[in-house]
Amino acid sequence: MKGLISSLSFSDHPHVSLTKTPTFLKIIVLSFLSIFLFFIVRRFSFDITTFITTPSSHEFPMSFTSIPNQTTTSTVAANPPPPPLRRPGMAVERTGIIDENGAMTNDFVVGEFDEELIDSVVNGKVNGTDEALESDENRGGLRGKIGKFKVCDESMRDYIPCLDNVEEISRVNLSERGGNLVSHCPPKGKGLDCLIPRPKDYKLRIPWPKSRDEIWLSNVPHTPFKEKAGNKWVKKKGDKCIFPGDGTQFVLGANQYLDQISKMVPEIAFGQRTRVAMDIGGGVASFGAYLMDRNVSTLSIATKDMHKNQIQFALERGVPAMLTAFATHRLLYPSQAFDLIHCSRCSINWTRDDGILLLEVNRMLRAGGYFIWKAEPIYRHDENLFAPLKEMENITRRLCWELLKNEGDISIWRKPLNNSCYLSRPLAVQPSLCGVGDDPDNVWNVNLKTCITQLPENGYGANVTTWPARLHSPPDRLFSIKMDAELSRREIYKAESKFWHEIISGYVGAFHWKELNLRNVMDMRALYGGFAAALHDLNIDCWVMNVVPVSGSNTLPVLYDRGLIGVMHDWCEPFDTYPRTYDLLHAAALFSVERNRCNVTNIMLEMDRILRPGGRVYIRDTTPVIEELEEIAHALGWVAFKFDGSEGPHSNWKLLIGEKRL
Repeated sequence: MKGLISSLSFSDHPHVSLTKTPTFLKIIVLSFLSIFLFFIVRRFSFDITTFITTPSSHEFPMSFTSIPNQTTTSTVAANPPPPPLRRPGMAVERTGIIDENGAMTNDFVVGEFDEELIDSVVNGKVNGTDEALESDENRGGLRGKIGKFKVCDESMRDYIPCLDNVEEISRVNLSERGGNLVSHCPPKGKGLDCLIPRPKDYKLRIPWPKSRDEIWLSNVPHTPFKEKAGNKWVKKKGDKCIFPGDGTQFVLGANQYLDQISKMVPEIAFGQRTRVAMDIGGGVASFGAYLMDRNVSTLSIATKDMHKNQIQFALERGVPAMLTAFATHRLLYPSQAFDLIHCSRCSINWTRDDGILLLEVNRMLRAGGYFIWKAEPIYRHDENLFAPLKEMENITRRLCWELLKNEGDISIWRKPLNNSCYLSRPLAVQPSLCGVGDDPDNVWNVNLKTCITQLPENGYGANVTTWPARLHSPPDRLFSIKMDAELSRREIYKAESKFWHEIISGYVGAFHWKELNLRNVMDMRALYGGFAAALHDLNIDCWVMNVVPVSGSNTLPVLYDRGLIGVMHDWCEPFDTYPRTYDLLHAAALFSVERNRCNVTNIMLEMDRILRPGGRVYIRDTTPVIEELEEIAHALGWVAFKFDGSEGPHSNWKLLIGEKRL
């Protein structure tokens, strides 16, 4: 354009010839070149169009967008050229799967197929076996819709699968050592497949704290114990059982008994230094019930047949309690778990087998913790039966326990803070120290050991802060857990506490948790105990059984160092407690982990067994798992609802709430 303008200016000059200028020659050459290229391109385009007879297999939509700051525009012809001619192809055979309108038909042609293969898929068989179906059952997957579960026979209203397995227990010949008192779970395929019925005239429980002193008689219908209800532990008053708080254990009452202990050893400091306690063979758990007023969380334990169903009475009252036995295996609690362990006429022979049961107490007792023994009165008055008491004192000396006080029939010992006393004993003194390779926190299916558990040289477990500061202070044993994270454990611990505090705050507001009268609560996958800590911080008056599954990291030491209680469990097996124990069952990311090794339907049946009528279940898990569990929940007869998680509707995490209505 610039050249053209220049040539026009030159034409106005009288002495310049336009035809002889270089610019004119350039214009002529470009014009001929343009005409030549036009005919060449047109000829080539015609040949290509004629040659191609089939279109491309994929068509891509074209889009035209205006480009800013560009002065030229492109226009598309209003009438596009006709499509190229197509070479006739082979005729398409219609199978009839879809009709002319695009709808699927019912009589389409399938062609040849293997009838045996189809039969194996339908029946869940592989190579003539049930391997595929069995694999699906192991994972807990559902194969199609499931119907309502039937109700068990009325005789099973107090059924505990692993403790009432008569067939298996009858084969055990260990009654002298208590082998018949430990769990013997039904084999695979013979577990519970029905819903445990509630007792006749069952009522919604009396709310706490009133339930500490009275419960409905019809809710605990075990006849043999009620016939003995004339004693001072329990009294019958109309349709209720009344707990006066005294009796043969505490003649002057439980509160006066606790005052006596505090005066004997003031350093015990209930509710400050002493936060977590164990009461062995504690009857109806009045010891633990009254310690709650002093900010002490006490776990009452007993065997199923030692005191009949007194543990069931304790749970109905709203006091932490479990069925377990000092027998052949370690109890399912970690080392240095309890600040205080109490035994008041608990009918346990502590001196048998060189004190092997007392060695188990020593393992669970925190460094510097207290053991309180209220001996049988007969030991104090019969010289012939005084020997067991002297033998008890002999064993405790070899355990390096310090006898702090002996007043009447009450003796209080204190466990050492470190290993210095153990290491200074003569080598011949028994029991010996456990080897370095012994893990005192390894408790699942581990036999009792006749050796003294060594205390950590770094003081872990002994240096816990006082309550309530210890609830949120990261404990030392947080760094002794076997897990992937190494440097970020403290941050993970704090993040978990913050997460559950926000979640439970939402539950309190949205689902009115403070109005549900929750008392007995279980966290089925507790991790560091953030869920239980949040309930405490938000002033929900309940206690929480924190369960640590065997499939994950053993965080039990951390839970107890925080001042919480918990137990290890395998959710492929039933839980050793009475039916109708808990008001709330909480399971976060439990099923997505356990469904690879357990049958989720069996877990849900077990949840229904231990859930009280009127109780609730909160399950937080991935969307596919929640959809599967929702179907099982309806089959159990729960009123179930599914909600989006706190992350929003597009998150893969959902919340399933189920209510077991009366």
